[in-house]
Amino acid sequence: MKLSIGIVGLPNVGKSTLFNILTKQQVNAANYPFATIDPNVGVVPVPDERLDQLAALSKSVQTIPAVVEFYDIAGLVRGASTGEGLGNKFLNHIKEVNAILHVVRCFGGSEVVHVEGEPNPVRDIETIENELILKDLDAVEKNMERVGGEARSGDKEAKRRLELLSRAKAILESEQFLSSYAEFAQEQLFRELGLLTAKPQLFLLNGAESDVAEETKRKVASVGADVRYIVADLGATDAVPDVIREAYRILGLISYFTTGEKESRAWTIVAGMNAREAAGAIHSDFEQNFIRAEVIAWDKLLEAGGWTEARNKGWLRTEGKLYIVEDGDVMYFKV
Repeated sequence: MKLSIGIVGLPNVGKSTLFNILTKQQVNAANYPFATIDPNVGVVPVPDERLDQLAALSKSVQTIPAVVEFYDIAGLVRGASTGEGLGNKFLNHIKEVNAILHVVRCFGGSEVVHVEGEPNPVRDIETIENELILKDLDAVEKNMERVGGEARSGDKEAKRRLELLSRAKAILESEQFLSSYAEFAQEQLFRELGLLTAKPQLFLLNGAESDVAEETKRKVASVGADVRYIVADLGATDAVPDVIREAYRILGLISYFTTGEKESRAWTIVAGMNAREAAGAIHSDFEQNFIRAEVIAWDKLLEAGGWTEARNKGWLRTEGKLYIVEDGDVMYFKV
């Protein structure tokens, strides 16, 4: 599956610096608000030593890692949801991402300009979170108007959608994120609308551990049930592994592998998928024509020394379509 993350935050908090670290591309990280005037998109390989070891075992011609798309969004300011700064244009860019990475400036110093005069992480978090809520509230109200007439005419699906939107509106008006409510986590309607507060959120607290106050951590924890944070000094730290690892965790993703002389490859799927669904990550034909799969854990394949040796030891398992794929499985599909 495609994994994409939108990077948001106030101007000059470290978003473009993070993007540079993640992608090794030099996007404009100038020291003034709105230096980023288009969303920069970077495709970043997921570091995975398991894949490298499998490729070495199989003497693969190609090694193809899983990837993450990062969208670097222009800095938001107070009033962005109603058009302040570069406003709605950039909030719209993150409607399609799987998760939001909120970068918060925790480091001090006056050499980097702060749009509000001086850093205040709790206030800055509230500013961005409020803009996301207001953007969603606007989208929900517009859709309520759209489906209201259909619901009044007796359309059952329209009535269901209107009820969901009404509940969402009440939650947003109480200044809460939709992601705080478990029943909304997989709601298709909210995914269709690209509601920002329904997306899993990861915070990157930019600064040394000593810069991050307990009050800031408590504020992050109050945003939603599944919100997580990492602390990283972007001036001195490569944050790639931590960001990607936490992104996989909040999205409930795992990797399985295919390996051979031609290529070794990592495939990203949702935890809990069965073998037939996992085969669809390769191609829809694999899912439709699935017969069975040969499966072995990656470390057992390495221990055996290869497919032939694993088969001779009786370590390969034949699994049907309902087998639940485990993180680190190596799979060969019969179709």
